[in-house]
Amino acid sequence: MPDTQSSRETVIIKKDEHGIGHITINRPKAYNALSFKCMEDLITAFETLSADSFVKVIILAGSGKGFCAGHDLKEIRSNSDQAFHEKIFDRCTRLMLSITRSPKPVIAKVHGIATAAGCQLVASCDLAVAENNAGFGTPGVNIGLFCSTPMVALSRNVSSKHAMEMLLSGDLIPAQRAYEIGLVNQVVPFEQLDRATYDLAIKIASKSLLAVTIGKRAFYEQIGKDLDEAYRYCSQVMVENLKTRDAKEGIDAFMEKRPPVWCGGDY
Repeated sequence: MPDTQSSRETVIIKKDEHGIGHITINRPKAYNALSFKCMEDLITAFETLSADSFVKVIILAGSGKGFCAGHDLKEIRSNSDQAFHEKIFDRCTRLMLSITRSPKPVIAKVHGIATAAGCQLVASCDLAVAENNAGFGTPGVNIGLFCSTPMVALSRNVSSKHAMEMLLSGDLIPAQRAYEIGLVNQVVPFEQLDRATYDLAIKIASKSLLAVTIGKRAFYEQIGKDLDEAYRYCSQVMVENLKTRDAKEGIDAFMEKRPPVWCGGDY
């Protein structure tokens, strides 16, 4: 399939011949701050690529000097109406859920800073690769606005003590520390960031898309359940997964010592 690209004012959407979808936040002069329009465009981008049967994995990146500096504080302060602020955080919630609920795995490719809602974006993605000079933080406490919504995603990625340290101190932590506490999967030199992220995407794209979709949905479903309920739920997921053509093909291929040929469709 030929390389295709469409551009919006705040977001660039692209997909390539390998089935990798690319979403780039495109507000470089504002460090990719999440304006209301930017969040709406990002939601549309995720919904578009999630519904595209050709796309297997999505990579989220930022243009310019950094990944994302969080919400657009100038926009927030320019309108003191409570209803407007409610709309801002409603859209933020929808954006984060559009990542978690996408059937496609989403990888954050992080350079520069990822702070506040930008850090929330990283934590909401299924995987994250960062360059070694990247910085992560939830600095809202420094300006009297505690990072309560970033806390939701952050606290589901790292331990309570590490999350609270970031939230209460407001400090920027380096990429290596983010790796140590589980916020990112890999840390690589800046010049290797594109290649490392793409290699990870290609590896995932080589798997059964149906199995990956089933697995991602089950992961987020089970994580909020107690242990007994989680096992009951995931046991049923595996029973249903075994009915699929890809599962049958994968098991046969394993026993016959050959590469699997995925059906690429539904059950």
